[in-house]
Amino acid sequence: MNRAELSDQNFRRISWINILLTPPLFLLFAWPYAVFALRFDLPDLLIHAGTFCFSFPFVLTILHGHVTVAVGALHRIHYYEWLSEHRWSYGFLIRPILFSTRFRLFFLLIGFGILASGVML
Repeated sequence: MNRAELSDQNFRRISWINILLTPPLFLLFAWPYAVFALRFDLPDLLIHAGTFCFSFPFVLTILHGHVTVAVGALHRIHYYEWLSEHRWSYGFLIRPILFSTRFRLFFLLIGFGILASGVML
């Protein structure tokens, strides 16, 4: 592995790409939930909370995959350690739990639970 791939400059580049990818990915994964929720006339608060809880795990999965492709599966831990060192800049609101599969599945189930409760109302 080339040391340039584990450099501070490369980690900053990966972080900026992830920051720029996040809004379009949220829109990409939120619209199916929003359309389905609008068909059942859910309240706006439930639609917004549900679309966030539904699209958040998919966005995290794509961003986690991007990091894996950029630095490799064995070295992505170095990127996440770098993010935790830069907690108030590049790693703002990024915690290791976010990339746990259980956490992402839990968020997805919360989104479906919000949809089900809104349909029952």
